[in-house]
Amino acid sequence: MGYVAVTGGQKAIEEADILTKYYRLKNAEQVLKVKDIQSQLRLLIDRVMGEGGLYAPEYAALALKQTEGDPSEAAFLLRAYRSTLPRNYYSRTVEPSEMRVIRKISSSFKDIPGGQLLGPTYDYTHRLLNFELYKEDTEVMKQFLADFELNEKLDGNVTTFSKVVDLLEEEGLVGNKQCEEIEPFDVTRDKLIFPASRSARLQILSRGETGAMTSFAYSSMRGYGVVHPTIGELRVGYTEVYVPYPYGDEEDSIYIGEVLVTEVETINSFAQTEQGNVEFLLGYGLTFGQNEVKAIAMAILERSLETEGASPTQDEEFVLLHIDSVEAHGFVSHLKLPHYITFQSKLDRIREAKNKKQNDTLQEQPVTFSPF
Repeated sequence: MGYVAVTGGQKAIEEADILTKYYRLKNAEQVLKVKDIQSQLRLLIDRVMGEGGLYAPEYAALALKQTEGDPSEAAFLLRAYRSTLPRNYYSRTVEPSEMRVIRKISSSFKDIPGGQLLGPTYDYTHRLLNFELYKEDTEVMKQFLADFELNEKLDGNVTTFSKVVDLLEEEGLVGNKQCEEIEPFDVTRDKLIFPASRSARLQILSRGETGAMTSFAYSSMRGYGVVHPTIGELRVGYTEVYVPYPYGDEEDSIYIGEVLVTEVETINSFAQTEQGNVEFLLGYGLTFGQNEVKAIAMAILERSLETEGASPTQDEEFVLLHIDSVEAHGFVSHLKLPHYITFQSKLDRIREAKNKKQNDTLQEQPVTFSPF
């Protein structure tokens, strides 16, 4: 559904913009730098990039500053900007198995290739306010970073590891790992038609709103669905991106950089194949940045949509059309725009019905005559 801009009241709209800027700045001691937002609010940046569908940390930080920290509005801005960009290349398929890992864990196996690597996470910290951050000093921060980065260089550990699910696949215990290589459906250019292809579902899920996806996945685990998995492996790291070399052979590629992603492979209940083999079924989730809850929710919903049933999280249209932050945010927010005509129409009909009832009541009353 499309919406058009509201006409009229131009002066009032301009003054509202000025007032918004005033409220953004009125209690500020100094201007908040975009660079500071990008470097110190990384998890929020990652969420906005994922929901906006554009890997651009600087622009995500700018969008957050512009929207006063509203992630839904910031994702809206980022996706709108993305729609103006030309598409020059399609990248090669990335290989998460070759990512430069900063964190990887498994809740299915204690011993995994390279061991459990906790990495940067709040999972094991107390949920208590840290009042020491009030006194955080710039010089102390710089010294901490210098000391830490020096130790990292001296450490020199290998940060690429084989995947847990690959080990299960080697034993023939995975039923839906291999899939035919086909050209992915592009949800940004082609109209989504149900039933959707798996590539279309994964694209929409990867751009879904974190809170909505978490809620849907939670409902599935509580019984309003059939998926309650264990995590085969969760990994966060940097994966290299290549594009085809335009003046070389088909196999030639150009390295253009790396992106931080979170990948989750969940292990679900096993099923028996037509050949009589008993195999695990996997769920898959991948999103920009470090957004682990969303990646887990994506893996749950992906597996749920692959399973036939009547629960809400198995309804493809219900899930895919209600997790998009831009669609949901826009549709709910549009209620703030003028609806004068539609409401007046309803009001007129109610008044007409009320007057009709009063007239009918008067007509039904018996007429009495007095002898005096």
